[in-house]
Amino acid sequence: MLKKTTFAAALLAATVLSGAASAKTFVYCSEGSPEGFDPGLYTAGTTFDAAAHTVYNRLLEFKKGTTETEPGLAESYTVSDDGLEYTFKLRPGVKYQTTEFFTPTRDFNADDVVFSFDRQLKADNPWNKYVTGASWEYAAGMGFPEVIKSVEKVDDLTVKITLTRKEAPFLANVAMPFASIVSKEYADKLQADGKMNQMNQMPLGTGPFAFVAYQQDAIIRYKANPDYWGGKQKIDDLVFAITPDASVRYQKLKAGECHLMPFPNAADVAAMKADTNLKVVEQEGLNVAYLAYNTTQAPFDKPEVRKALNQAINKQAIVDAVFQGAATPATNPIPPTMWSYNKAVEDDKYDPEASKKGLEAAGVKDLKMKVWAMPVSRPYMLNARRAAELIQSDFAKVGVTVEIVSYEWAEYLDKSKAKDRDGAVMLGWTGDNGDPDNFLDTLLGCDAVGGNNRAQWCNKEFDDLVTKAKETSDIAERTKLYEQAQVVFKKDAPWATIDHSLSIVPMRKGVEGFVQSPLGDFAFDGVDITE
Repeated sequence: MLKKTTFAAALLAATVLSGAASAKTFVYCSEGSPEGFDPGLYTAGTTFDAAAHTVYNRLLEFKKGTTETEPGLAESYTVSDDGLEYTFKLRPGVKYQTTEFFTPTRDFNADDVVFSFDRQLKADNPWNKYVTGASWEYAAGMGFPEVIKSVEKVDDLTVKITLTRKEAPFLANVAMPFASIVSKEYADKLQADGKMNQMNQMPLGTGPFAFVAYQQDAIIRYKANPDYWGGKQKIDDLVFAITPDASVRYQKLKAGECHLMPFPNAADVAAMKADTNLKVVEQEGLNVAYLAYNTTQAPFDKPEVRKALNQAINKQAIVDAVFQGAATPATNPIPPTMWSYNKAVEDDKYDPEASKKGLEAAGVKDLKMKVWAMPVSRPYMLNARRAAELIQSDFAKVGVTVEIVSYEWAEYLDKSKAKDRDGAVMLGWTGDNGDPDNFLDTLLGCDAVGGNNRAQWCNKEFDDLVTKAKETSDIAERTKLYEQAQVVFKKDAPWATIDHSLSIVPMRKGVEGFVQSPLGDFAFDGVDITE
């Protein structure tokens, strides 16, 4: 039992002890604080879990446990013969959440859809820069401002989105968290009151849970939305107890202070499986961890230097130390479970002597560099600090001196995007829609430089291949193009690919209805507790 009682634990205990008219409170020990509560502004799963999957919905949603889309706020859609016009028929009678800070006067309609997209696409929209430094990173990185020609209201329940070119992943993309639909009525009120920043602090949507309050770096509280179009949830109150340390999350789970936790320490999994009060689900993760060199900065602007450094990294040692076997060393920037994975690509072999010779041949001597290590556990990297220490040791063996740096999570994500960032940043990705484009273009395309493309790498050959792949709907042709793109990536080496991990989720025995997502989401609609 933890000696220090957390607010979340106290809330849970009070609910259980009082019997509060059989009200159910579900406590999720989340791994970090959200960057904000407007999912369009960010790319981190921590933020999506806290905002997109609780408060909001999208035109289409991903069917639970799959990467298949299904109707969401749009009941149906049609696509023109030329593949450029998508017409969405919207679900009637959808209510926005009523909260202490806003009472809606109308149902969801086409105005909300147009507003939600236009604010991300149009620089002259008054909401485009409502948050300092707003870059709409996901929309920009996927080329939405160039791909989407217009978003038009046909009538209150019909929206037409016209594209400038064919875009094979488009329907999957609009089901992603960044494409969440926000209330134009709420936005208009905030703008009139001079409180636009509140959109990112006090969210309001059509989703299964309504936002109640946030205590910075400690707790987020939600209540079930009684008017949810998908039906009121079985749990009445949802609490995110923010707990960055995986060992502390585990202690809370054992003590009954939370019902479910993400990203356990690999060393704890066997004990979790043996605990009769817990159950553990797991599956292959649709993810990759990587070390992104800043390819615009010397000496990392030379592919031969990046390749030599990659040969110095003992990835198997990282997998063994950090994951204890629950991961595999990564070769490509997409996971092997994803279609179009190129099995013919050969990895950079661990060879310190070859690494030394490669650095010498490139004229690199006495290199000093920074390696950035994430401050939070992620599915693709459970302990970034430990991994960075192993890389530090590996690089020391080839004459490279490493300083490990880190920042608070939101700051880390922001600073690591800078085009003049020094050294190499450790990050990773869990696929958001099951399409290779979501890795290859989103993380490595030229449009993503200064955003998700932490390597600042713009390779025309690679970019042409992934762009062409998006413009055809033929899976065989797309596969061929993506396979070629992986060859280009490996040759130019903007990253050191590190691992692909298993996704492991421990929870209390009495948790029912939680469906593990191949996309790494933690969503609690449909969840119940019996203990």
